[in-house]
Amino acid sequence: MLIVSSSSEAESSRVSLLQTRATSSDESSVDTSEIFTDLKEKWDAVENKSTVLVYGGGAIVAVWLSSILVGAINSVPLLPKIMELVGLGYTGWFVYRYLLFKQSRKELATDIETLKKKIAGTE
Repeated sequence: MLIVSSSSEAESSRVSLLQTRATSSDESSVDTSEIFTDLKEKWDAVENKSTVLVYGGGAIVAVWLSSILVGAINSVPLLPKIMELVGLGYTGWFVYRYLLFKQSRKELATDIETLKKKIAGTE
């Protein structure tokens, strides 16, 4: 009888450990009016609005055309499997080249920082 009660106590404590409660915190809440205000300020600060709209439209057209291209490639019977193998091979090479060793991770981080500086125009 004592063994049954100790196992039921252990089970009840295990069940109580698994219980979670969903609570909201002030840190994770998002103020949409603040986001829209920030976006409006950034849009007003843009000098060449037409260029931004042309680049945005071009990006949308590029995504649309690439989805059409991927759909066409996907309809060829053997080509999707070959593309998967190419993707797996490239992923393996990237992991070996940049992520496996500490020195190569540092090199990758440096390359990314340099690219971010070039994009931001601070270099």
